[in-house]
Amino acid sequence: MFCRRRLLLHIRKIPGDGANPLQSIPGAIHLAHNYFSTAVSSVPNSELYPATVSYLISCGLSPAAAAATATTQKNRNLSSDKADAARALLRDYGFTDADIVRTVRGAMSILSVDPERILRPKLDFFASLGFEPRKIASEPFLLARSLDKHLVPSIQFLRGIIGSDDDLRRAFSRAPRALMADVDKNMRPAVEALRRCGLTEEAISKLLVIHMGMLMASPDRIREVFEELKAIGMRIPDSRFLYCFRAMCSAKRGTWRRKLELFQSFGASEGEVLEAFKTQPSILLSTDDILKQKVRFFLDELKLGISDIMSRPVIIAYSLERCILPRCAVLSVLMREGRIQRDDIKLPQALLGNSKIFSARFVLRYADDVPDVAKAYEGKIKFEGFV
Repeated sequence: MFCRRRLLLHIRKIPGDGANPLQSIPGAIHLAHNYFSTAVSSVPNSELYPATVSYLISCGLSPAAAAATATTQKNRNLSSDKADAARALLRDYGFTDADIVRTVRGAMSILSVDPERILRPKLDFFASLGFEPRKIASEPFLLARSLDKHLVPSIQFLRGIIGSDDDLRRAFSRAPRALMADVDKNMRPAVEALRRCGLTEEAISKLLVIHMGMLMASPDRIREVFEELKAIGMRIPDSRFLYCFRAMCSAKRGTWRRKLELFQSFGASEGEVLEAFKTQPSILLSTDDILKQKVRFFLDELKLGISDIMSRPVIIAYSLERCILPRCAVLSVLMREGRIQRDDIKLPQALLGNSKIFSARFVLRYADDVPDVAKAYEGKIKFEGFV
């Protein structure tokens, strides 16, 4: 194959004079024909599996998604009877149509297995643990893993670390993908690394409930994160340590330094950024573009100072579109109607808190006299700045 590619590269360099340049090379036409025929035939084509694509569309996949799924899965030829039985079984266990679409798109192979012999025992197992179907659907290849060789040993190992099944359910719901990790290759080495770094059994259990995805981190990466946290003054006894560890371990190498420089570019000091991270570790997991958009909005539109933002970093974790902008629109309506004054409220405090508190304070309280507050809260009136 390598020699063929070299020959074709040389062929492309031959200048054309109107004649077929391959004719000057003995056997080249035959060789090129065979090469390109092989290359084309090796590319999966959804047109070769029209019945499968049609069936996937009937499951709820878009034509494009059905074609992509049919050409990227190993088992491309489906038995409609067996596939129908698999879908019916998923419904019996509480999978919605949306869950089934997500499951089929991610693991079409489950439509090809014996539903009663292969699929039902796994669904029974997950149901006995109380795992939600929508969470299983988010990582559908779990249904393709061996029950006896992978799923049962993994749950037994996790039970020994996490303890109660209630905590196990919480851990799974937050990171279903972690259950794909191999016990001996991933889970056990990660837990042993956490122990060597100084975490107690109780702390390890709590960490896995916070984010079971830690089990997919390599021992080397775990040691690196401990060193990084130590370098910024974060110690294990600090109640915030596990949350900072989770964020740091989930981020790519070099992310912390890049985020520090980003906030400093807006005028924040290194100390302010450090304290903001310790208070709200999730700011490390936002993309640079989203962080820039939020900080620029707070500075330019709300006229907050960078110190105001860094002292209450939870505001950075709020969704700009779904939370901050609707709340700003409500406050703007109330200012326009003279019900509150800009100096009467303190930003960002007024924007913080759960939706029930904000709604009771600024929406329900004024809804009868100022109907626009409800419209603003629903996003029907856009925020265009404070009066």
